[in-house]
Amino acid sequence: MQVLEALIFDVDGTLVDTEEAHRQAFNAAFVELDLGWNWEPQLYARLLGVSGGQERIAAYIGTLPLAETEKRRLRQLVSIIHSTKTRIYQELVASFRLPLRTGVARLIHEAREAGMRLAIASTTTPANADALLSAALAPESPRWFSVIASGDTVTHKKPEPDIYVSALQRLRLPAECCVAFEDSENGVRAARAAQLYTVATPTRWTAGQDFGAAQLVLESLGDPDRPLGIDSQRRIGAPMLGVAQIERLHGLAVRSDLRVA
Repeated sequence: MQVLEALIFDVDGTLVDTEEAHRQAFNAAFVELDLGWNWEPQLYARLLGVSGGQERIAAYIGTLPLAETEKRRLRQLVSIIHSTKTRIYQELVASFRLPLRTGVARLIHEAREAGMRLAIASTTTPANADALLSAALAPESPRWFSVIASGDTVTHKKPEPDIYVSALQRLRLPAECCVAFEDSENGVRAARAAQLYTVATPTRWTAGQDFGAAQLVLESLGDPDRPLGIDSQRRIGAPMLGVAQIERLHGLAVRSDLRVA
């Protein structure tokens, strides 16, 4: 019987609902670089189907009614646009201290107290992850994570499993000893392709996506003052998702997989 040893978290949307800050940072970068673009919320929600900021910009350029020569010129600017956006995003995070989603801080502290290891598997840049964790959780919190795996270190981004495979290799743990936390369909698909038990907590940006592959879908992780809804409480047998519930649900899934095998 495999023991649960680590929790692996996505960042954007999973730890913090950062997407509005990202959208504002993209638009500010477009203004700074005099591109004349503006990503409205509805458009941005569609673009979130593309994993990775640079890939998102390139995909958007592909939709523009421009000559191919102009599209090529713009694609050459993608790294500059993205680095400008990253700088602005980090400034926003530092200035406004975006709040963690319900239950995130509680679960992370519970896991640390239980001796579990923590890891990050995110398509965001290491600088973004560091800035967000430091501002939203605690200045020293990046050091709480044994592994911070980012999209720029793998060949294929989510929904491919590369980022999770990398995190597992660096943790030196098999998938059956870990649980992944995601907020998007692409993230869930990536985690499941890496054979990880996966908990999904959709945001307003991703609520319409397909989370059928996740073993557990909740509106949040829950907190004492913000418990889960009645249906979610029935599914996990508690008003919030804690280490005890995760260990029980993960153990049931592992035993079920062993029976099938």
